[in-house]
Amino acid sequence: MNIAEMLALIGLGYLLKLVVRREKPFDWLRFITNDILLAFFVFGNVASKDLAYLLSIKTVFLYVFLIIGISISTSYLYGRFVLKNDPWAGALMVLSVYPNTAALGFPIASLFLNDITPAILYSTTNSMIVIPIVTFIAAHYSSGGASVKESFLKALKFPPTLANLLALGLVVAGVKLPGWFIEPIKTIGWLSIPLLLIYFGSRITLRAFELRKLLEVGAFRIAIPFVFVFLTLRWAGRDVFYSVLVEASMPPAIAANAILAQYRLKAEEAISVTFVLTLLVIGLFMALKAFSG
Repeated sequence: MNIAEMLALIGLGYLLKLVVRREKPFDWLRFITNDILLAFFVFGNVASKDLAYLLSIKTVFLYVFLIIGISISTSYLYGRFVLKNDPWAGALMVLSVYPNTAALGFPIASLFLNDITPAILYSTTNSMIVIPIVTFIAAHYSSGGASVKESFLKALKFPPTLANLLALGLVVAGVKLPGWFIEPIKTIGWLSIPLLLIYFGSRITLRAFELRKLLEVGAFRIAIPFVFVFLTLRWAGRDVFYSVLVEASMPPAIAANAILAQYRLKAEEAISVTFVLTLLVIGLFMALKAFSG
């Protein structure tokens, strides 16, 4: 999927919202995409890997952990000491930790590289780690600061989280699922990407847009990771450098907004911010491409 196709699907979702004018169809779209297709997508992509794959990532794998650590720690400290009891603190952490590495990251990485394998490695590894984390965060903050146990149990009720943990368990145990089983699951799961974009478009509204929240998410999700990678990974090969730079600096994932909607945690504000940041990031990397040649 290229950038033009992605924007077209987002636009289609927005047009459908204007035409349909009822929430029920979009509630069903969210359920089918979030609870079913996204679970297939997560399971298929994670379960198709093996331990050798995990161990071969090296620098890319290291930077996945570094960027997650930087994003979650900085957004958490900001939320704790500045936002304090505001539920937006939870939404900010979710948006800061979960980038749009696939639907947007892959097309942008292809602007710089013919082979985006490192970007794919970053994306799939990142998904393994962040989906349980952000689901737990959303469950915790939507419960008004419930106990760790309550938040964990609530997070486990989200099907993609269970799919991720099950698939990761199979990989660690060395269980290799046959192609005739895993390939159809991956094919069905990939349908979640265009449908997530359509759902995202149907949620677009600038009614809840706040410049402060745009700057907060932009700082923790985009600016800080971009500067960190740009300054510390210049020594790497072009394929690794641009793959990590792009993936680490993507705006919040569509799925992150869907998770916030699932737990009714500042979803309208999050979608407004994500929409604007998506356009800004596309402009940023198109300018970088023109500058770098």
